[in-house]
Amino acid sequence: MRPVAPAGPPNLGIGLPVDDPALLLDWARRADATPFRTLALLDRLVYDNPEPLVTLALLAGATSRIRVQTEVLLAPLHSTALLAKQTATLDRLAGGRFTLGIGVGGRADDCRAAGVDLRRRGRRLDGQMDVLRRLWAGEPYDAETGPIGPLPATPGGPEVLFGGFAPAAVDRVGRWGDGFLGAALPPRYMDGLFRAAEQSWQRHGRTGAPRLVAQVNVAAGPRFAAEARRNLLRYYAFDAQAERYAADGLLTDPAEIRAAVDAYRAIGADEVMLYCWSTDPDQLDVLAGQVF
Repeated sequence: MRPVAPAGPPNLGIGLPVDDPALLLDWARRADATPFRTLALLDRLVYDNPEPLVTLALLAGATSRIRVQTEVLLAPLHSTALLAKQTATLDRLAGGRFTLGIGVGGRADDCRAAGVDLRRRGRRLDGQMDVLRRLWAGEPYDAETGPIGPLPATPGGPEVLFGGFAPAAVDRVGRWGDGFLGAALPPRYMDGLFRAAEQSWQRHGRTGAPRLVAQVNVAAGPRFAAEARRNLLRYYAFDAQAERYAADGLLTDPAEIRAAVDAYRAIGADEVMLYCWSTDPDQLDVLAGQVF
């Protein structure tokens, strides 16, 4: 497939900061009154972040229009049956406004705390997806165990976007997903991952096209940049290369942010998530004024 920039105004979402959960209700209510399409929340276990499914359920109840999304939920750390119930419940509470961004993660400490073998997390996710799809369709858990309700509001389960970098991760898009959720990589790198997701889609005989979502780290000007950079550095402190890239890749100039959105759309992104690392919800209105 050749990349085609979607027509019309951009679909933009907000990646929520995780350093002060008490502010997230304010973020959600403000975002619901803007043109932003989606609110997203990351998942970690051994980190000082709010649990995403619990938090997004609260935010879904405080909003009426905007979608809520995990970005990405580390499914191998979770009980599969419980995850099916939690995600279906959230989709019901949100009236079908929930997107399950899903991946395997890569932190050894998260896997140790969850009692999961780091080396088998990809195979575990493969097995989980088969079970999740069956349970979301209302089928029994197994021959001796009945269905696990409730059924999601979205027939067959919430929208599923896979994140990751490895070929096996991207191939899950065609096998089980509705699209691909990219990390905060420059467009020149994301282009290859988008094309790989489209190839997976074709290889598995899917009709239509996968939804492609990009992500960029932003701060709406100097007022928010210092805190955002500190929080980014703290989050990525486990990996010197990722830490350096994250800090260098933080966009703070309105023209740079708009140019990044245009560049992602040019390679076929259906939505671009603007990930905010400063906790101040005032930047929502500033960002909206810069990009819409």
